[in-house]
Amino acid sequence: MKYLHTMVRVRDLDASLAFYCDHLGLEQRGRFDIEEGRFSLVFLSAPGDESAQVELTHNWDDEELGEGRNFGHLAYEVDDIYAVCEKLQASGVTINRPPRDGRMAFVRSPDNVSVELLQKGASKEPAEPWASMENVGHW
Repeated sequence: MKYLHTMVRVRDLDASLAFYCDHLGLEQRGRFDIEEGRFSLVFLSAPGDESAQVELTHNWDDEELGEGRNFGHLAYEVDDIYAVCEKLQASGVTINRPPRDGRMAFVRSPDNVSVELLQKGASKEPAEPWASMENVGHW
C-alpha cells in the first residue's frame, strides 16, 4: 500500500492556490478541469516530495463548506483492489463505493473518515461480486 494524497475542498481556487503555493511554497503537480462534473482538481506537493500530495477540489457551483465538509478523503494505492476489498469486507468493513470499475473503491474509518482505494497501474477488468454491487451510504 502507498499513501497518495489527501483531498481538501476549497471555495475559492485562486485564493487557495495563493495560500498553498505562494505562501506555503507547495508546487502544482497537476490540474484537471472536469467540465461535465463542474469541478477542478489541483494536485500540490512540497518541493522534492512529489509522493505526498494535497488534492484541492473546487466545485464550480458555490456551496457552503462547514467544518468537516471541506475535508474529503485519504487515498491509498493498492496492488490488487479486489483482494483488498475482499479482505476488508471479510473483516466487517462496509464497502461504501465498490470497485465496480476495477479502479476505485471507498470505505470509511470507525470515525467516519472516507478512505479512497485506487488500483495500482491499469484498472482491473470488472468482476463480480463488485461489478453489480450498489453503493452503501455515502463516501
